[in-house]
Amino acid sequence: MDDNCFLQAGHGARFDWGPVGAERLAPDVACLVVVDVLSFTTAVTVAVESGIRVFPYRWRDDSAASFADRMDAVLAVGRRKTTTTEPWSLSPAALRRAPFTPRLVLPSPNGSAIAAAADGAVVVAGSLRNATAVGRWLATHGYGTAERPVGVIAAGERWPDGSLRPALEDLLGAGAVLAALREHGGGTPSPEAAVAAAAFAGTTDVSAAVAASASGRELADAGFADDVAVSTELDACTVVPVLTGGAFAAAE
Repeated sequence: MDDNCFLQAGHGARFDWGPVGAERLAPDVACLVVVDVLSFTTAVTVAVESGIRVFPYRWRDDSAASFADRMDAVLAVGRRKTTTTEPWSLSPAALRRAPFTPRLVLPSPNGSAIAAAADGAVVVAGSLRNATAVGRWLATHGYGTAERPVGVIAAGERWPDGSLRPALEDLLGAGAVLAALREHGGGTPSPEAAVAAAAFAGTTDVSAAVAASASGRELADAGFADDVAVSTELDACTVVPVLTGGAFAAAE
């Protein structure tokens, strides 16, 4: 089979899953929108709207600490490891409570891996919190047309064996961005993108759906129901984080 069929060529708005999907679309699009609702891109919106520059990094290991040192940035800790001296983590609720820090390294094996697959494309962090703002920004800047196609990537989660687990919250988040792009004049969506947008439009109560989903229940059962609540603040954020100089910052 010709690999080109997976590019969704000829469509201004495209949709795929995970780092592999991002790697496949990246060479053929002008912009990639990363959607990792629980919780990387939601955390990015919370941090960036407070003025923090967020450096994505795939793993939180010794190399992440070295990277943070090189970037003169604070390294986020695991959700369960926040302290009064290290209050920054992948938890959007914890980031909202944490004091300001100008530069933050935020490890994430899903969202950060997709950002790293950009291959020269502009990278935007999208979520349920800023979907309309992202769709409007894309259309305003000419993305989503046949000449400047955009790929919206739902991050998904991981099964224990490392394989991709498609996640409802990311389908809805990606669909929200795609629906907003179309509403603000974006080009013809691929069938994949159209179905993602329809999934969002057809969900009566997005917050309830995410809370009751496998990922939402997993986080809540682990004691992080407040992260689910922040992640489902539909269109509460007008900031569009764009990867610039290795860090997400608010688009002008």
